[in-house]
Amino acid sequence: MYSVTVRDHFMIAHSFRGAVFGPAQALHGATYVVDLELRRPALDPDGIVVDIGLATQVLHEELGRLNFRNLDELPEFAGRNTTTEFLARVVFDRLAQRIAAGDLGPHAVPGSATGGLTALRVSLQESHVAWAAYEGPLVAA
Repeated sequence: MYSVTVRDHFMIAHSFRGAVFGPAQALHGATYVVDLELRRPALDPDGIVVDIGLATQVLHEELGRLNFRNLDELPEFAGRNTTTEFLARVVFDRLAQRIAAGDLGPHAVPGSATGGLTALRVSLQESHVAWAAYEGPLVAA
């Protein structure tokens, strides 16, 4: 299995509900370093997993939708604890949609004539000692 990983970051504010979160129940900020790993069993006709520049651009665009936002104020997250694990899945789902739409090029689309990407992994590092990830297969449309 071949893979390519690109990295970016974003900053948010949020709070949590539930005693398990202790002082994090209060509004606080977080800066996440995000690694996006894209996988496929065979290289595309250009000899790559995916264009690294394009992958970096698309990741940056999706993280830009969250950057410098108070997640408590976004209707799409109403009633949810926007934990690192939860946000890893949000970023995964948004990127999977972009890949399926062809935003990483026609050879990256799952199930394309060249096979396309088959899996991805999104890791959010909230510090140098703690991170969470979500990974899964990409399915053809």
